[in-house]
Amino acid sequence: MEPNKNLKVYTLKETENYLIHGRTDETQYPLPLFFNGSGIEVNVTGTELWIDVDVDFDIYEPWTSVELNGAFMGRQMLMPGKHSLCLFRGMSADVVKNVRFFRELQAMSEDNACRLLVNGFRCDGNFFPVIPKRFKLEFIGDSITSGEGTYGANEDMDWLPMYMSVSRNYAKMVSDALGAEYRLVSQGGWGVLCGWDNDPRHNIPSIYEQICGLAQGETNEKLGAKKPYDFSRWIPDAIIVNLGTNDAGAFRQPGWRDPVSGEVFRQRMQEDGTFHPKDVARFEEAVVSFLGMIRRNNPTSHIVWAYGMLGFELTFAITEAMSKYQRMSGDANIAFLQLPNTTEETVGSRTHPGVRSHERAAQIVIEYLETVLRA
Repeated sequence: MEPNKNLKVYTLKETENYLIHGRTDETQYPLPLFFNGSGIEVNVTGTELWIDVDVDFDIYEPWTSVELNGAFMGRQMLMPGKHSLCLFRGMSADVVKNVRFFRELQAMSEDNACRLLVNGFRCDGNFFPVIPKRFKLEFIGDSITSGEGTYGANEDMDWLPMYMSVSRNYAKMVSDALGAEYRLVSQGGWGVLCGWDNDPRHNIPSIYEQICGLAQGETNEKLGAKKPYDFSRWIPDAIIVNLGTNDAGAFRQPGWRDPVSGEVFRQRMQEDGTFHPKDVARFEEAVVSFLGMIRRNNPTSHIVWAYGMLGFELTFAITEAMSKYQRMSGDANIAFLQLPNTTEETVGSRTHPGVRSHERAAQIVIEYLETVLRA
């Protein structure tokens, strides 16, 4: 199906009224959408609206979702090339419609060619200002925050883009309930100190201060992914960190050997099945350091460390590290939040939290943030 030839084409340069969601380089044209939850929002009249996108990938195809007047309308995978996607048609011409177009797939550190760019729109109406939300929330995490497991059957175990999302993600649930705009920084398998496989390169703090340090390769660098992120342009009221799950998993994995130096990095288990105290201490130092980094870049934000959707093993280590950070810094604007563990009834695909698990976690975060943001 092709767009109506009578529709007017609006490049983003020619469209004044739209709201960009997610971390990106807003000077770029076309506009890159790097993270899940990144997207574009418009208020528009007319009977028909299409969005023009440019897509590429080698392995992992981007998925997108669409909301119309706050209602979820659907999601789809995109193939390489330039496409016009219909967001609505046949609607009342004079009524203003709110439309939100989101990237569902996390930033793909394992596919340098993976990209989703927005060129503009085609419509027969007019664009009106998008009213900013009252609150801003940033979510930092791993596969849980990437929404892995929120789609698909319980027995589905393939690692595929279609099982990741923002549309069934606790971050979006929290933000919608609080009337907040949100941004996500997440990567499946990554941690605070190291990844699930003990790879110390796979830690979120190492990329946090870039627009999207997860996106690799020359193309993404040209799109601005490696640029320093300007924290002053979008100031979160609260930052929710959901990390530690992969750090816990690393204790049960073989050591990671550096292919250049040959050195081995490993978080060790003791013979009695407990975590080695020196390696727990190393993890705690990483938490302390990351809290300091977050605070330097976000002086006024309330920081919440939320943990527990896939086990509680590092709860004590996280809270100890937070206490140490508080003693060192005097920063009282932080809190720890225990999230409910995923059960047989709430699990999704790939043995990850399913939509019901995300709903349970979201409710805990909502109830807590309501006391902070609406005070």
